[in-house]
Amino acid sequence: MATYDDNNIFARILRGEIPCQRLYEDEFALAFPDIKPQAPCHVLVIPKGKYVSATDFGAKAKPEEITGFYRAVSLVAEKLGVAESGYRLIANAGPDSRQEVPHFHVHILGGHRLGAMLVAP
Repeated sequence: MATYDDNNIFARILRGEIPCQRLYEDEFALAFPDIKPQAPCHVLVIPKGKYVSATDFGAKAKPEEITGFYRAVSLVAEKLGVAESGYRLIANAGPDSRQEVPHFHVHILGGHRLGAMLVAP
């Protein structure tokens, strides 16, 4: 498993070194718009702990961190107005998934009918 990089962009956002539009924040998570939106609604939710991927988060996070994080994801979807119409959660993990930032995060995508998830190579 990759080592956590304290200088990744999400770590820097959490420390306040890089500004973001904070849509939601609590002791477990922070949510903000993606800088390259792929849907009318495209928000990132990141845990406040130092976790590289979903695998790392599942293996190392305390139960209250896991519950708090996923509760935040649900609250953000409600706040964005996509909970009822539907949304997609995506969490890339590792190089084959094209994970760009080595800090666990989920993308909430919605705001219109979404297309197929994967396109065959």
